Amino acid sequence: MTLYEGSVKRPIMTSLVFIAIAIFGLFSLSKLPIDLFPDIDTNMIMVMETYAGASAEDIENNVTRPLENTLNSVNYLKHITSQSKENYAIITLEFEYGHDIDALTNDVRDKLDMVSSSLPDEAGTPIIFKFSSDMIPILVLSAQASESKDALYKILDDQVSNPIARVPGVGSVSVSGAPERTIYVYCDPEKLEAYNLPVEAISSVIGMENRNVPGGSFDTGNNTFTLRVEGEFDDPKEMENLVVSTAGNKIVYLKDVARVVDTVQERAQKVTTFFLNENDPKGYSGEQGAMIIVQKQSGANSVAIAEKVLAMLPRIQQTLPSDVTLGVIVNTSENIYATIGSLEETIAYAMLFVAIVCFLFLGRWRAVVVIIVTIPLSLIASFIYLNATGSSLNMISLSCLSIAIGNVVDDAIVVLENVTNHIERGSDPKQAAIHGTNEVAISVVASTLTMIGVFFPLTLVSGMSGVLFRELGWMMCIIMTVSTTSALTFTPMLCSLMLRLKKRETWFSRWYNHFVVRGMLDKLDVWYSKRIDWAVRHRATMMFGIIVFFVVSLTPAFLGWIGTGFFPQQDSARISVSLELPIGTRQDRAEEIATELANKWMSRWGTPDKKVLKACNFTTGQADTDNTFASMRSNGTNIISFNIAMYKVKDRLMNLSMYDVGNQMREDLKLYPELSKIVVTEGGQSGMGGQTTADFEVYGYDLVQTDSLTRILRNYMMTVPGVTQTTISRPDYQPEVQVDFDREKLAKYGLNLTTAGTYLRNRFNGSTASYFREDGEEYDIIVRYSPEVRESVETIENIMLYGTRVNEKGMTEVCKVRIKDVGEVVERFTLPTIERKDRQRVNTLSCVINADVTNLGKVVTTGEEFIAKMRAEGLLSGDTDIIVAGSYEDQQDSFKDLGTLGLLILIIVFIVMAAQFESWSDPFIIMLISIPFTFTGIVLALWLTGVDLNIMSMLGAIMLIGIVVKNGIVLIDYIHLMRERGYSVIHAVVVAGRSRLRPVLMTTLTTILGMLPMAIGTGQGSEMWRPMGIAIIGGLLVSTVMTLVVVPSVYCIFQGIKIKSARRAWAEQLGVEREWNQKRHIFKHKK
Repeated sequence: MTLYEGSVKRPIMTSLVFIAIAIFGLFSLSKLPIDLFPDIDTNMIMVMETYAGASAEDIENNVTRPLENTLNSVNYLKHITSQSKENYAIITLEFEYGHDIDALTNDVRDKLDMVSSSLPDEAGTPIIFKFSSDMIPILVLSAQASESKDALYKILDDQVSNPIARVPGVGSVSVSGAPERTIYVYCDPEKLEAYNLPVEAISSVIGMENRNVPGGSFDTGNNTFTLRVEGEFDDPKEMENLVVSTAGNKIVYLKDVARVVDTVQERAQKVTTFFLNENDPKGYSGEQGAMIIVQKQSGANSVAIAEKVLAMLPRIQQTLPSDVTLGVIVNTSENIYATIGSLEETIAYAMLFVAIVCFLFLGRWRAVVVIIVTIPLSLIASFIYLNATGSSLNMISLSCLSIAIGNVVDDAIVVLENVTNHIERGSDPKQAAIHGTNEVAISVVASTLTMIGVFFPLTLVSGMSGVLFRELGWMMCIIMTVSTTSALTFTPMLCSLMLRLKKRETWFSRWYNHFVVRGMLDKLDVWYSKRIDWAVRHRATMMFGIIVFFVVSLTPAFLGWIGTGFFPQQDSARISVSLELPIGTRQDRAEEIATELANKWMSRWGTPDKKVLKACNFTTGQADTDNTFASMRSNGTNIISFNIAMYKVKDRLMNLSMYDVGNQMREDLKLYPELSKIVVTEGGQSGMGGQTTADFEVYGYDLVQTDSLTRILRNYMMTVPGVTQTTISRPDYQPEVQVDFDREKLAKYGLNLTTAGTYLRNRFNGSTASYFREDGEEYDIIVRYSPEVRESVETIENIMLYGTRVNEKGMTEVCKVRIKDVGEVVERFTLPTIERKDRQRVNTLSCVINADVTNLGKVVTTGEEFIAKMRAEGLLSGDTDIIVAGSYEDQQDSFKDLGTLGLLILIIVFIVMAAQFESWSDPFIIMLISIPFTFTGIVLALWLTGVDLNIMSMLGAIMLIGIVVKNGIVLIDYIHLMRERGYSVIHAVVVAGRSRLRPVLMTTLTTILGMLPMAIGTGQGSEMWRPMGIAIIGGLLVSTVMTLVVVPSVYCIFQGIKIKSARRAWAEQLGVEREWNQKRHIFKHKK
């Protein structure tokens, strides 16, 4: 008993099996977390090494190079980059995708242990950071305050951060921009000198006095008591009465030489946020405050966490002071919801279009029900896989469902259409279901195997493409397997129960037969029969016309009319802006510029009648080293960082995209000549779905020469159409005040360079004497010079250094000397950062590309032509060189991987078809016509729509290899059936073509209409999948026409050659037999 025969004879068992699959699938769906992308295994590790007091060049020579040389031997390393800065080095290791990052981390740790002995003694212990997608914040909240600014950090830490951190799945919560409480002891240098007191003595006294000292325990009678000295301060003002000196029997109090100020950190990072506000006359309002950054744990549900945190905010708001208000700057769940909602809408439209096509061709509502039921069954089964593998419901998995809709019904349509034909001929429904399924079962299985042959290799792809599309490959394999099983079991079972021979015509059946069947479909059958009959009888003319069409259709590709890109750009409703003023610019000036820009942008786009910008947040100043999130970004008194949130595309009252706003912002920023660096990043990121950049890396040891080459290239690239922004990675030389000490003079006063440098640091930067404890919190007590005396070079020169030396009598004495007497204060310019890549110094020029004007390929080609001209003119000599990297490098790697994948898929598909037909020529015929014309359709579709050739359109081309050969398999398989029944070649081709026309058109239309919502979608995230939808529709349209017309002609050509060969062989055999008979007759006659 065959599979489909058993399913028809045992309908209850068959139904229960698929009901069980549906229940398990829906249960798995309820357990799936929701995210934007699948969990992407990171491929980067960062190593940080400190070396206090060293300059950038010292760090490079003594720390960076030894570490690079050792770490370069780590397995699977793709690139090693480094930044050598004052006091520390950061080395980033980029590995090939697809390898266990934990194992690589252990390997890196082992290498660091090996090299530790060759590092300077003063160097610290290397710290390893493992990058992951969980480092990306899922929520960025704002807190604005008017009266409570000074206490804002403690308020947010206690009343906001702690409750949010208790939400299951939240990894970390950090507060940025709210300066922490700090107790400063501001010393008067003149008074200190009068009492011969150094700053270090003040710090020591405070540290010794602010202490609780345990004294052990003692027994008294039957009781045991602990002994303790309580000395910690209850109030910072208590420090003013500390005795800091009793020299000459005179008591000197702290208040005599310093003042105690209980305030917040000096030069702390400041955060200001502007929100759209309908109650404000301007339409928006802004206030200084802070940011709360929420990050998730690994594998946690981003959307669920965001919902829980947002639900808590009203309750948290009630506990805060009346002047503190909370708001939302960034909510990644909105983008996730919008993107997934758009894909769900796409899936719904695809199912509707499929139902319409099925009803149009079959005219039976019962048949449509049979087809539609198979769709959710196949899709739901994939949820079981996602749940079993710990995956999430994300953009990739949902897009997979949208892609699959048009394909999962193909097998069911072929089976249903054939069963319907048997029923209309008068067969019993059960017998019709069995025999109709039996006739097409082999072609159905073969076509499914070709599709699996397309998608299974996706699970083996490496690189970024593999990271993204591995899940797509597995899901499609599972969906296609379930859909084929359903088509061979569930579909014939439903057909046997639901389909009946129409004994009487209803008004609808009469209308359908008259207008649709006889008026459209029958006429289409007749028209197609005539065309195919003409084509097979004029094969030479047909082939000549097809070759001409093939060559002409590829003209846009040959002439470069189709651009190339990496990932399609998406409108994710976020923009980040980083601005740099000249090093040394005061923070007040940075705040002034940032406020001016925020007001300009909010008044233009952030009012109730515009509704483009939702929030505009900016930070200025140096981030606290304890704030990991903030310290990972560029920050300083001269740096402004904007984080701008936009309304979703459909909610904006102005028809502006994220890229339109970003380009206008760049124009606004050009009006500020004092800005030394401008970086506007649409989407908040570069690369996958963010802005596209062409990076040119200038290698060379000579810093001056590489700076010059980079600027020459930058000046040229700024003239290239479509390049909206250029950025040089190497920062400008910064002014620095340095003290050149005379070591001999220092030695005379019992001093050395380290001691003198420490004195200088403690007076300007300050020294942490102790900690003030209150309500379970610790606050730094910092001793330093008063702010008013830390503003001139003269103060540095007059700093008193205290040393000890042995006098002539052999007694140790304290001696003091001013810095100007043992050294010279000079101003120099130094390079704050030296960047290296693959163990060579590098300076990177990044060019941001406006996709509406040009494409990545054109920009890179233009840049390479200019680089060749520079090389010809001798500007590149010695160890200097310029190579292209960034998005272009990722694009080339991905194109190479996908090209190899396409070749592998072609081989697999050929093997499957050759095994099915037991022939070398039949699969060759199908692939010779279907696949080349698929690419002509893709080229024409991309050219007509103005879409670039990128990873997504290439993925569509690869998918088409399996889709387009399905039609050829169905057609050739039926031609063989007709030949077995004794039809001539031409008659078999014409009859098979007419018989298979409707199923081929149905499967093609269901696939095209299933992809149509993806190709024309305008919702959030639709930009990513549009190129693939357009490529599939264009390729499938052209390929289907060629399959229906050209494949029969080529089949006749091959069959004609076979027949002629057979006749020739038969004639030769007949001639040999005749000659042998003649010779035998002559021999007998002679005998």
